[in-house]
Amino acid sequence: MLELFNKLFAKPTGSKEAAKARLQFLLVHDQVDLTPAQIESMKTEIMEVISRYVEVDKSCADFRLKKEAGGVSLVSNIPVTRVTARAV
Repeated sequence: MLELFNKLFAKPTGSKEAAKARLQFLLVHDQVDLTPAQIESMKTEIMEVISRYVEVDKSCADFRLKKEAGGVSLVSNIPVTRVTARAV
């Protein structure tokens, strides 16, 4: 299960940073109430929609749930390799 979280979210360097990232993820996860399977499904669907418009490097895509003052945000970084034909 931890491996899935590492794939979905950035991997910090060092054990202190890794522990901090895991704790932050758990705190955000409690607020969002999504299972790892739901998060993976959401990521897949988002990538499918974006891929209709641009070609992306899926291996470098990064999705994070980030706690902010007003709630939780989904933050992503998806490298675009080229623009494709527009979807109809």
